[in-house]
Amino acid sequence: MDVSVNLWVLTIVGLAALIAVDFFIGRKPHDVSIKEAGIWTIVWITLAGLFGLGLLVFAGGQPAGEFFAGFITEKSLSVDNLFVFVLIMAKFAVPSQYQQRVLLIGVLIALVLRAIFIAAGAAILASFSWVFYLFGAFLIWTAWKLIQEARADEEEEEFEENKLLKAAERRFGVADRYHGTKLWIQQNGKRVMTPMLVVMLAIGTTDVLFALDSIPAIFGLTQDPYIVFTANAFALMGLRQLYFLIGGLLKKLVHLSYGLSIILGFIGVKLVLHALHESGVHVPEISIPVSLGVICAVLVVTTITSLRASKKQAAVEEAQAGSEGAPKDDVQV
Repeated sequence: MDVSVNLWVLTIVGLAALIAVDFFIGRKPHDVSIKEAGIWTIVWITLAGLFGLGLLVFAGGQPAGEFFAGFITEKSLSVDNLFVFVLIMAKFAVPSQYQQRVLLIGVLIALVLRAIFIAAGAAILASFSWVFYLFGAFLIWTAWKLIQEARADEEEEEFEENKLLKAAERRFGVADRYHGTKLWIQQNGKRVMTPMLVVMLAIGTTDVLFALDSIPAIFGLTQDPYIVFTANAFALMGLRQLYFLIGGLLKKLVHLSYGLSIILGFIGVKLVLHALHESGVHVPEISIPVSLGVICAVLVVTTITSLRASKKQAAVEEAQAGSEGAPKDDVQV
């Protein structure tokens, strides 16, 4: 897809305008209701759908299919981010009325960092086609690791700050409490960061770890930097509302890791086949319609099986709680 500089500028300006509208509408700190989160989630998904239809009309079916496949993949992988966001919010004890602002700025930081990753990835792939082998192998290895982690009986996870964040805290210092939405304050004659800024940086920089598998994954579906960037942008910008909408449902998606591992493994195989094809080996390539179908089918099946398993587990726990609370004579009878 041939994208002019003007289209790049227009796209970035349009995305910035949407983010600005989102920011000014929710600029006053408040607790986000399920209704508000649901409306904005629908808005962002609708905007992504309209963008994809625009690609279909003006660029053809191939770019549109690649965008939808990339968007759905990034959206599903970004749900995994929400688990870590929950841990970060808990660790820093972020007041509920400030969580919306924290997520907005954190996601913006993540989007900028991902844009850098995408530019670097596109430049590397354009110069060295053998990198497809590395991306494919990395995704297959990541898929296997996800399965191992899902099968492991691990204790409650805790968020651990990365080295960059710890260095920033040592260098600038951190206030002992939140000061509204302020990012910097004067404390004992010294300018220090507030916990608000720290948690924003935590969310933004932690997302880089997730980009290590999501960026190669989308490059397995399309090598067009424009589509890769826009799919990431729309997936990330709706992530904040998704956090409030399905935050309580995250624990019920017990099979999510299995579903994501299948998707990553599938795209990894697709990348390896593409690399072999580019090397002159006659192997079948997986088309975008097939990729889109597999990704959607895996997500639907994963969601259904997760909800069924969670419902069954809840029934078992309720039965056990009832038997433990029953009188001893009743239990014997």
